[in-house]
Amino acid sequence: MKRKPSGPARPHARSSSERHKGPAKRGPRRLFEYGELRLLILAMIAQSPRHGYEIIKAIEERFNGGYCPSPGVIYPSLSWLEEMGYIAVEPDQNARKLSRITAEGAAFIEANRTAADELLTRTIPPNHRANAPEEIVAAMDDIKLALRQRLAACGNDAAVIEALTETLRKTAQEIASGAN
Repeated sequence: MKRKPSGPARPHARSSSERHKGPAKRGPRRLFEYGELRLLILAMIAQSPRHGYEIIKAIEERFNGGYCPSPGVIYPSLSWLEEMGYIAVEPDQNARKLSRITAEGAAFIEANRTAADELLTRTIPPNHRANAPEEIVAAMDDIKLALRQRLAACGNDAAVIEALTETLRKTAQEIASGAN
């Protein structure tokens, strides 16, 4: 059964939880906001039919290795685009799934041309984590993992949350000021 979108793509739409927080104080947290990666994939398929693996590699190449979408992101996106009727997936001569744009998909791209063109020319912003040294990215990931584990173990204890928040803010201030 084909699902219909509720309206045109809104590449810069904010989630309901973000809307209640007021204006964003920092740059985008992600390279792609909700729905943007699907629109990029559709725009790429509009340029030429592609296999899922080719899409992954093309996106990785587009961002000079700084971003590579996982198969767990690409293949569900392709399934969604197919369910929407925007692409048709058919086996090629080697029985590999090849995605082609449909007339409905071409119309959707045309209706969202400005956003699609921006996505096709987007680069990684200077403040994106992909531009950080590998050891810094690994350390950031270690901090996030430690926080998740500690929060899961504390059971939302207000004192623990307050102490963690204070530690993180103090560390952020030290990093920003250049203190060692």
